[in-house]
Amino acid sequence: MIKPQLLLITTASILLSTFAHASVESQLSKCATVQDKLDRLICYDNIANSLPAQSSNNPAPTTETVAVASSTAIVTTTANTQKSAVEEFGNLEKSKEEQTVDTIYLTVSKIKKDAYGALKIEFKNGQVWKQTDSRRFKLKPEQQIFIKKAALGSFTLGMEDRNTTIRVKRLK
Repeated sequence: MIKPQLLLITTASILLSTFAHASVESQLSKCATVQDKLDRLICYDNIANSLPAQSSNNPAPTTETVAVASSTAIVTTTANTQKSAVEEFGNLEKSKEEQTVDTIYLTVSKIKKDAYGALKIEFKNGQVWKQTDSRRFKLKPEQQIFIKKAALGSFTLGMEDRNTTIRVKRLK
């Protein structure tokens, strides 16, 4: 048998929650009728502040702000990670969660062609890149070039004084 006291408490709590829900709905509809945007926002904020705070197990997401400094030397990146970011640029197998470098400027050291006529370019910093498309692109040692991130994880190589680029991939 259900105890009368338990039944009374359950009924009272259901009625109170219904009235509280109706009260919040009426307050929200009252705020919705306010014409001024700022006043309407203040009204909604007052309702949110009057409700009891709900604790959740999910912590609020935190955002991390990264300061970016412009360097006139080789790369635009953060000062602390400049060297490692340049060394890791284009290494898709070893890529970190997010690289901050989008473009690097390098000086050509050696140029070779493979059996298919694709360029194999070695740079002063030891990186080796290979051309993946079949376009002609003339390069000489000691020329300054840039490698930029392109669509779908690819990279393009170009020069500042030319309006053409070639697709490349990093070998070493």
